[in-house]
Amino acid sequence: MKKSLFLYLFIIAVLMNIFTYKYFTSKESSEKKPAIVQDSKKLNDSITNLTDQLYDANYFSLEANDRAQNYLNQKDISTFSEKVKQKLLSYNDSPEGNQYTDQIKMGEQKFIINKIKLLNHRWIIANYSNGKLWGEVMLKYFINEDQTISFEIMNSYLYPEQLN
Repeated sequence: MKKSLFLYLFIIAVLMNIFTYKYFTSKESSEKKPAIVQDSKKLNDSITNLTDQLYDANYFSLEANDRAQNYLNQKDISTFSEKVKQKLLSYNDSPEGNQYTDQIKMGEQKFIINKIKLLNHRWIIANYSNGKLWGEVMLKYFINEDQTISFEIMNSYLYPEQLN
């Protein structure tokens, strides 16, 4: 009888330890949950904020402008955009520099176009430099009847040289 009493007491002690352990671990995890929820909310707010910034940044782009895409009547806008960019960049190979920077060669370095963004079905903004001086140019582009692309300078600005 003494043995069974000790066995019952041992089983009750083990069960009490298990229930106590479960109670305190669930309490700790419930205290951690608000911190996790708060962190998750901050991350979701950051993602929403970045998505809004990306939308605003791409507002003036051919890829986001349905009316411009309809005007161009192109099936694949990304290949069309790449074709226009490559055509404009091909003028960088000229020994005098890209003629659509609206700058003449100064010294040994020629002005070449570095970065291009198609704003819509008619306008392009581009960044150019000669390694020392930097500028931006606004261009009009046209798709001719023979499917060639021509450009026209609207305005250009060369930033003054920065003295360090």
